[in-house]
Amino acid sequence: MHQKLTSLLIAALLSGAAHAETIRVAIGTQDTTINCATGGLLIRELKLLEKFLPREGKYKDAQYDIQWKSFTSGAPLTNEMVAGKLDLGSMADFPGSFNGAAFQKAGKQSQFITVLSGSTQGSGNGIVVPKASAVQSLAELKGKTISVPFASTAHGMLLRAVKAQGWDPERDVTIVTQAPEVAGSALQANKIEAHADFVPFAELFPHRGYARKIFDGSQAGAPTLHGSLVDTDFAKKYPEIVVAYLRAAIEAERLIAAEPEKYSELIAKVTGIEAEVNYLFHGPLGLQTRDFTWKPEYRQAVQTSIDTLRLMKRTDADLNVNSFINDQYLRTAFKQAGIDYEVRLKNYARQPLTAKDAASGKAITDYKRVAQLWVEGEPLVRSYASTEAAFGELAKLEKAGKKVRVMYAHDRNSGLKLLAEDAWYVSARKEISSFLLKEAAEAWARQNGGKVLDYNAAKSAI
Repeated sequence: MHQKLTSLLIAALLSGAAHAETIRVAIGTQDTTINCATGGLLIRELKLLEKFLPREGKYKDAQYDIQWKSFTSGAPLTNEMVAGKLDLGSMADFPGSFNGAAFQKAGKQSQFITVLSGSTQGSGNGIVVPKASAVQSLAELKGKTISVPFASTAHGMLLRAVKAQGWDPERDVTIVTQAPEVAGSALQANKIEAHADFVPFAELFPHRGYARKIFDGSQAGAPTLHGSLVDTDFAKKYPEIVVAYLRAAIEAERLIAAEPEKYSELIAKVTGIEAEVNYLFHGPLGLQTRDFTWKPEYRQAVQTSIDTLRLMKRTDADLNVNSFINDQYLRTAFKQAGIDYEVRLKNYARQPLTAKDAASGKAITDYKRVAQLWVEGEPLVRSYASTEAAFGELAKLEKAGKKVRVMYAHDRNSGLKLLAEDAWYVSARKEISSFLLKEAAEAWARQNGGKVLDYNAAKSAI
């Protein structure tokens, strides 16, 4: 009797084990594309997905096999998603649209489920030239060779920017394909006249000292984004897991908003991309906005990328943007997190700066000329109400033998956050204003009776 009972017990345990499903959750990330951090790197490093995965109902006895794989671009990530090796992945609007087309070609479907970070104006993509180049604007690149990662969001930006100049992209410029890791070496060796790229390379190359940014994607006026996609079959089978992934992304966003310096350092540790560049995007008033909601401009960015890919003959798919973008999982995640989706949808503000001027102690309320210093050995970035105040403090710090990791300034016209060392300045009416472009600085100087200065001259002027 005892032996029979033992056998029944073992059989019952084995039966239960057979019903305990192991669910693979395979996620493709782009760690070095730092504005994807809240959809990948931070979730993985902080183990946030584990915090939100469902454990009740049909998931009561489920075991999770969480797999992560990082890519340097969207195309190989898409290949693995289509092959069924990945369930979710993060990429920009152009490769994201190519993802949808590739799934369609394979007789399957993927869905764009969230934005992670982007700019309704187009900031994030940019064009750089070698540091020693005399070129100061896109208009001076006629007849030149410009490299770009083909079929990337930066490629789309470049084509729009060339068209806005009234140029023929096949006759007036030579556009060649080049990956970011190759472009860095080419810029250092002066082997390329200009390079267009996506986040973070138009800022990373200048920060490393061998390139200058001469064009920001916002000048093309075309929205851009990075976001996450899911294999529709996976989403239909495990909708609660898709929501859990989005809850983890929302939590990652909350954490980096609260402590941008800390998590900029973490991103640097994992990727090798300097924290100063990460903070340029993820800190307050950053170059892009971490905005998960599907604003009309982001929907249009996806439609534009579909149309452009078709014109480039990279795809012949007739992808319907309204069914390709699915915000229902995101809305559920927002509701579970206690966040009003409709309020966020209407909010276009950048990550706010709530700070006091580090010199005067007064609250900063006007952000037109705000500047920041990240001092070596200090965990938090210092903020200043004016560029001249920041330069004044910079001079004192350097005189005292302290090292400043980076200075940030803001374009007086657009509000664009800049690496101060590569900006142009105008000293006028006892104020110093910052500009991305030399021609913009010259125009401001003419209008306001000022003098155009480079970074070193601006430092000396104080």
